[in-house]
Amino acid sequence: MATTLEPGDLAPDFTLSTADGFELTLSDLRGKKVVLYAYPAASTPGCTKQACDFRDSLASLQAHGYTVVGISPDKPAKLAKFADEEALTFPLVSDPEKSILRAYGAFGEKNSYGRVIEGVIRSTFVIDEDGKIEFAQYNVKATGHVARLRKQLGIDD
Repeated sequence: MATTLEPGDLAPDFTLSTADGFELTLSDLRGKKVVLYAYPAASTPGCTKQACDFRDSLASLQAHGYTVVGISPDKPAKLAKFADEEALTFPLVSDPEKSILRAYGAFGEKNSYGRVIEGVIRSTFVIDEDGKIEFAQYNVKATGHVARLRKQLGIDD
């Protein structure tokens, strides 16, 4: 199993390419609360459901001070197509080398249909204004996850 992050750990910093051709550096978001979610692959059913749930909750999350960022090993062009097809307006960042996913404990061995494989572990990290992990959730389910996260964050509007 991959090394996991715990509350109080400093969130590993990164600079990664976004779907829209820019770079996003996590430390540039200091002073803001960040929801960073790791997902296996753009345009797949579970990942699309999860991304659309974040999209549909984005205004509420932002109203409560959260910035949402999605991370996957997909190349920026695939992320751009995904963002366009699903009307995603929050940043999607590309980690094709999986080095940041590994640093967060979101890439490693996992069970897939009864087999152990290496891949992205669907995970969500809430990062506080100081860049520290508020909480980390691993092996989350795509369906219903955003609703559970909102409840955990005390967002019920």
